[in-house]
Amino acid sequence: MTDLIVVLPGFPTQDYLRLLPSLERHQITTADLVTLEAVDIAKRAQLPILDIKRLCDRVLEALQDGLYSHGPTRQGAGNSISLTKSGQDVLNAWNTISTLDDKLDSALGGGIPTGYITEVTGESGAGKTQFLLTLLLAVQLPEPRGLSSHAIYISTESALPTTRLSQLLRSHPAILSSEPRPTLDAIHSIVTPDLESQDHILRFQVPVAIRQYGIRLIILDSVAANYRAEFERPGAQKSGANMAQRSADLVRLGNLLRDIAREHNIAIVVANQVADRFSVGGGTSSPMVLRNTQSSPLAHRSGGREVHFPSSSIPGPPSSMTAAVSSSNSHMSLDHQQRWFTGWGDSPEHMYSKDLKTPSLGLVWTTQIACRIALIKKPVYGRGILSEEDGEHGEAVLKRWRRWMKIAFAPHTPSAGPGLEGAVEFEILGKGLLSVKEKSKEEDGDDLI
Repeated sequence: MTDLIVVLPGFPTQDYLRLLPSLERHQITTADLVTLEAVDIAKRAQLPILDIKRLCDRVLEALQDGLYSHGPTRQGAGNSISLTKSGQDVLNAWNTISTLDDKLDSALGGGIPTGYITEVTGESGAGKTQFLLTLLLAVQLPEPRGLSSHAIYISTESALPTTRLSQLLRSHPAILSSEPRPTLDAIHSIVTPDLESQDHILRFQVPVAIRQYGIRLIILDSVAANYRAEFERPGAQKSGANMAQRSADLVRLGNLLRDIAREHNIAIVVANQVADRFSVGGGTSSPMVLRNTQSSPLAHRSGGREVHFPSSSIPGPPSSMTAAVSSSNSHMSLDHQQRWFTGWGDSPEHMYSKDLKTPSLGLVWTTQIACRIALIKKPVYGRGILSEEDGEHGEAVLKRWRRWMKIAFAPHTPSAGPGLEGAVEFEILGKGLLSVKEKSKEEDGDDLI
């Protein structure tokens, strides 16, 4: 119970002096009082249930008063930390980094916000790197598009693509018209090949760089690479303990990044990879057995085996529990729920599409981020020419790719609608990312078969 005074400095401990020694002896913390049942705490500390219940209620009330009333502060290590923020405080601290395109910024509620973790996910070639490079330059611009600040680029896979950055510096209209212009010198690049060095960089090197250079943007590209290398390498033990360790590491990383973002009002943007998602059924009513494959990071817990559920002893419909739970339209199945937080499969007609994707690191990582931006690409096919003289057409050939930016979820701007409704189409040019103007159906149909 030693942390009660630290968490709630003004808490009236004199009213509970009879309880505190036993609670401290049994290592019951303030978090335990808020999250555990009073009965469990009473059994553990061997104290009356009613007394524990009153203490838990009092602690909860004190925490709520600290969150929703003005003025209280908590003494940290040498400084005073406010426990509350008024609406005006939030508005005053609200800053965004532009994508340098008005339509993309509008969909994002102004741009990438500071103080939060934003994830950019998509398959290879969807435009993740181009998106991140634009932010590295935009943060250097003066307000309202930037923050006149430096940025850190932490790479887990390859070095910073300076050639492309130089091209953007020479050709992007928003950059050419700005004064002063961004430079490569304001981008601090770090390569981290494993989780140990990544943790050291984030805990020790990044805080020093923030103070020294006034960093307002941190990019981690990509967040999944080191975890895949550590926990999914050939020969690694695929056990429950292994997955539990990975989940705990992801939670620690999320806590660390959130603390950095909030304490320094920094925008943290992470790139994430995706994997193919295989629907468990081709229709909405056919019950099937869930089969986990190594192609999906959400399927690793069962090691690629079929998942069978024990039958229930509770009276109910004649259909088995296995069929009910493993059915593709079961509301309790992860396959059914992924459409609301992944960015893929939220349209009824696309729920069982063959090109569904799932962001890596699963649901545990999803709970650590504030905003997920899904970059979606789709091929556009045209007719192949067999003979130029006869004008004969052959099989369909890939002509180009179309790309969209979709807000899967965010606290500060509305999410996109089902499918591509509300998503912003963009294209990647030599001068940067630019949104695409609306086309008529006739124009669009010219590119399709």
